[in-house]
Amino acid sequence: MFDIERWQEIFETLRKNKLRTFLTGLSVASGIFILVILLGFSSGIQNGVTSQFEKDAANSISVWAGVTTKEYKGLNPGRYIQLKNDDFNAIVNKYDDHLEYKSPFYTIWGGLVNYKNESGNYRIQGVLPDNQFIENADISQGRFLNHSDVMGAKKVAVIGNKVSQDLFKGQDPINQSISIYGINFKVIGVFYDPGGERDESKVMMPITTAQKAFNGGNDIRNMTYTVKMSDNFNDAVKLSEQISLGIESDIKEKHIISPDDISAVRVNNTLEEARKIYSLVDTIKAVFWFVGIGTIIAGVVGVGNIMLIIVKERTKEIGVRKALGAEPMSIVGMILQESVFVTMFSGLFGLIAGLGLLEVVGPLIESDFIKYPQVDFNTALATVFVLVFAGAIAGFIPAYRAAKIKPIDALRDE
Repeated sequence: MFDIERWQEIFETLRKNKLRTFLTGLSVASGIFILVILLGFSSGIQNGVTSQFEKDAANSISVWAGVTTKEYKGLNPGRYIQLKNDDFNAIVNKYDDHLEYKSPFYTIWGGLVNYKNESGNYRIQGVLPDNQFIENADISQGRFLNHSDVMGAKKVAVIGNKVSQDLFKGQDPINQSISIYGINFKVIGVFYDPGGERDESKVMMPITTAQKAFNGGNDIRNMTYTVKMSDNFNDAVKLSEQISLGIESDIKEKHIISPDDISAVRVNNTLEEARKIYSLVDTIKAVFWFVGIGTIIAGVVGVGNIMLIIVKERTKEIGVRKALGAEPMSIVGMILQESVFVTMFSGLFGLIAGLGLLEVVGPLIESDFIKYPQVDFNTALATVFVLVFAGAIAGFIPAYRAAKIKPIDALRDE
C-alpha cells in the first residue's frame, strides 16, 4: 500500500543530507554507467571481429606456395614451388568428404581492363563457381559463374561493384563486353563483397578461361577450401587443423620440400584463427564484467555504510517510534525503502547515461575492430534490478539492527 507520509519522510531525510545522498547515488550510478560502457565496448569489439571474418568464409583453409629455404634430398634451397591443377585436384579427391566449397585461383595483379573509352587496372582472378561462397560475395546483377562456364572455358566475367562504377558509370553492364589485354569477355554479373572496395575491384572468370587466355597452362597461384561445419565448434576446429596439416604434408611430399620449411608452403586456417580471436574476445568480456561488477559492488557497499550511519543518527527517533508502538517490520520497511529508492534511482540514472553515451559516441567510432558498441537493453535493465536487490540486502543489515534496538536504550542514546 502506498504510504505518502513515509515517502515524505524519506525525501525529507534525503534533503537534510544532500551531499551524502549525492555521493552515495553517484557511486551507484557510476558503477552502472561504467558497466554499461564496458559491456557496450565489448559488444563493439565482438561486432568488429565478426565483421572481419565475414569478409570471407570463417571456415576456410587457404594454401600458398613460396620459395624453399632449406636443402632437402639433394635439392638446393631457393626453388620456387609452383602449384598446379593436379595439386588442387589431389586435395579435393583425398578430403572431399570433409570439404564444402573449393576453388583454385589463377591471378593477375593489376590487369588492364577497358570498356569503350574507360579503363582501369584491377585484379583478374580465374576461379571456380564455389568462390562466390568462399568470399561471401552477393550478386547484385546477373549471375555468378557456373559449371558450364568452366567446362567450356567461356569468355565470360563477373565484375566487382567498384569495377562496374568505374567503367560503366551507372550503365547496365550485363551482356556488355570488356577487354582485358585485348581479349573480349562478356559481363554476366556484378557482385558486392563484405570486404569493401578492395575486394570489389576484381574481375572474376572461369579458371579454365584465365589459364588459356593468359598462357597460364596448368599453373595456379593458390587454392582455398572450406571445411564442413559440425554442431560442435571445437570438433570443427580439430577437423580443420587435421586437414590443414594433411594438406601441407601432402604438398611438401609431392614437391620434395623439407617438412620444417615453413616458407615453401603456407597454409592458413581461418577457423583456428577465429577460435583464438573469439577466445580473446570472451576473455575481454569477462574482464569487463569483472571490473564493472566490482564497481557496482563498491557502490552497494557505500549504500550499506550510509544506511548504517543513518540508523546511528536516527537511533533516538527509532526508539520513540518503538515506544509509541511501531512494529519491528515497520522500522525495517522504512530503512529498506530508503535504501532501495536511492539504489534504483541512481542505477536507472547511470543506465540511461551509459546507453545515451553509447548511442551518441557509437556511430562516431571509426575502427575495423570496434563496430556499433551497444548493450542489450534487457540485459542492462536486469543488471539494474540485480543492483536494487543488492541494495536491499545492503540496507537490510542496518534495518535489522534498527528493528532490534530497545526503546529504553535508544532514548538514552546521545
